[in-house]
Amino acid sequence: MILETKRTLIDVPKSGDTQALLSFINENKAHLAPWEPTRDNHYYTEANVQNLINGYQTHFHNQSAYHFAAFDFERREIMAMCNFTNVVRGPFQACYLGYCVAEKYQGQGIMTEVVEAGLDYVFTELKLHRVMANYMPHNTKSAQLLTRLGFEKEGLAKRYLKINGTWQDHVLTAKINPHFIDD
Repeated sequence: MILETKRTLIDVPKSGDTQALLSFINENKAHLAPWEPTRDNHYYTEANVQNLINGYQTHFHNQSAYHFAAFDFERREIMAMCNFTNVVRGPFQACYLGYCVAEKYQGQGIMTEVVEAGLDYVFTELKLHRVMANYMPHNTKSAQLLTRLGFEKEGLAKRYLKINGTWQDHVLTAKINPHFIDD
């Protein structure tokens, strides 16, 4: 399964993508640190990246999560990541959205392009009803992205996630599948 946008190929990373993912993680270590959990040095190793990729593949095959990388057209470089995790079926039909963009591609609309394609996939192919995305109140770029994509604010969760070593409040947002028909 590969999605294509104007500037990217979107796919679940495979074993052949280890170096591209390792480069993405290491090149963006400082850039992403304010928005992620504290990572130990092992996180930035090839062995860990191989384990991450194995997990991504397992999650994809058991339909519990979809970890997408946005590659350049030569599939040598990862420009962004877009993850739909904690997929719940039954009466909920929902998941969580997480994303990040390489520092050098920030502000170029890549993240909008990639998340739009991912949302289209989870709404039309997976037929999920709801996608939830949360951001720290001071993360204005995430707030703008989610607003642009049609996510609506639903509340504020106090000390929701431990990010960069500190429990952080998060604004809770969600988007309902615009194609969903109640039956």
